[in-house]
Amino acid sequence: MSLPPAPSIRSEVGRLRTVLLHRPGEELRRVTPTTMGELLFDELLWVEEAQAEHDAFAEVLRGAGVEVLYLEELLAEVVADRAVARAVVNLHVTGSTCGPQAVDRVRALLLDLPPRELADQLIAGVTLEEVAPLDGLVVAASARTDLVLAPLPNLVFMRDASAWVGEGLVLSPMNRMVRRRETDLLGTVYHQHPRFRDAPIWFGDRASDGYPATFEGGDLLVVGERGVAVGISERTTVSGVEQLATRLFTAGVVDRLLAVDLPKVRAAMHLDTILTQVDVDAFITYPKMTAALRCFEVTPAGEGVHVTQAAGLMQGLAWAAGLDHARAIEPALGSIRAEREQWNDANNTLAIGPGEVVAYARNVATNEILDRAGITVHTMPSYELPRGRGGPRCMSCPVLRDPLP
Repeated sequence: MSLPPAPSIRSEVGRLRTVLLHRPGEELRRVTPTTMGELLFDELLWVEEAQAEHDAFAEVLRGAGVEVLYLEELLAEVVADRAVARAVVNLHVTGSTCGPQAVDRVRALLLDLPPRELADQLIAGVTLEEVAPLDGLVVAASARTDLVLAPLPNLVFMRDASAWVGEGLVLSPMNRMVRRRETDLLGTVYHQHPRFRDAPIWFGDRASDGYPATFEGGDLLVVGERGVAVGISERTTVSGVEQLATRLFTAGVVDRLLAVDLPKVRAAMHLDTILTQVDVDAFITYPKMTAALRCFEVTPAGEGVHVTQAAGLMQGLAWAAGLDHARAIEPALGSIRAEREQWNDANNTLAIGPGEVVAYARNVATNEILDRAGITVHTMPSYELPRGRGGPRCMSCPVLRDPLP
């Protein structure tokens, strides 16, 4: 039996061959009016409809010849090894997460589950009533429906916790505490699954790469074979970007990094909320936020980096991508409709090939602009998923793309 091709991402727009997704599940039902703020949600999603939309997204990808992998299935394969299961459970369930008196009961509950149920429960979390009866201060001071292992409802946005660059990957030291278990689960899969465990980890696999410096994958665009663009954002710190640049340069993966200083607001949470690449030389942008951004060209300099200010965003993107020029596809500046659609992730497209993207159907005006610019747009249903504040790119982690000619 032949092994699948090794992971490789050398662009944003090369023909997509393999992608990693997470189908939303029980963890979204743990989001309530009381917990949605701390779990980083603005609204409550209708879970069944979100699942149907996500399934339609996966079918669009399969229809384009893309192999779709699901994190929960890969995790189940990994925890079928009882030693790995025990290590994973011990990592995620500690006295700090659920109190010292409940820790043994919660671990036992999880380790009694078959592999797929264990994988799902690690994502969905555990409530006190699921491990009752118990004694202890945590139990006495909590409601039965309180969580002793927090859910991971943001895991549907697979782009953030990890990203592939070249033939290796970056694990994200996430900015928000409630998302840090996502990176731990991805790390387990990448370290343990035979499909990935030989891949080098460029960044995020050392304690020195982590907090308080943070980085999230939505801020990383692999714009060319030897260059990336990285947002300094609400979630990615400038020290995190410099650490990432140093590690990528030291590994020889890339030799050009464009750092883009974003507004520190929720509407520009990551770089890919206001900018994505849709063709070899083209980017869909949101000019209300991109027009006046400061950008910095970062290159290797001995064991450190050298920094110069870029002439502008598009000039910097062309430089990072190794192009003579890059073109911006953008809605009319100041358009009310553009602001509405950007909030619903109109710019968060997923390229499945040069000049061919997946986008939310609801963003009609932006999709028409892309079409007029010669970009083929495949649309997907988008009633519930946009309520989570993430689009097709956010929901996908490309693993393998064809190289560009």
